[in-house]
Amino acid sequence: MLPKTAEYGLRAIVCLGRETAGRQSADEIAKLTQVPRRYLHKVLQDLGKAGLVASQSGPGGGYSLARAAASITILDVVNAVGRIERVRVCPLGLRSHSDLCPLHREVDKAYAMVEAAFGRVTIAQVLSASQFPLPLCDASPLIEAVGE
Repeated sequence: MLPKTAEYGLRAIVCLGRETAGRQSADEIAKLTQVPRRYLHKVLQDLGKAGLVASQSGPGGGYSLARAAASITILDVVNAVGRIERVRVCPLGLRSHSDLCPLHREVDKAYAMVEAAFGRVTIAQVLSASQFPLPLCDASPLIEAVGE
């Protein structure tokens, strides 16, 4: 249901949200999230324009969350990289469908429910789901680093 760009944005935000001790390089984020480096760069730019990610160049530079994970919702991330397309007019383009037909009205209601659900869940809540593995990025390098 979500475009690939939104999935990648969520992976990057979750990866950055779990890092509290500084910045992460784009290469590190790409490796952990399994997002192609060139695509990740575009996603990080969009997240930066939306005020969700901060970047710093130079030694010790990299990316970090621009706001607390508790103040960023899934919907914020999705909207930063591309919106959930609502159904405003009947996609069939039929003249007799001046309003949404019953089918497309229900489709739009479903999209509205998705938007509302995404707007209720923060990145901090996603990260605090301790009974599951860390979502959207590979935790193996983190586990290996802790074990050393």
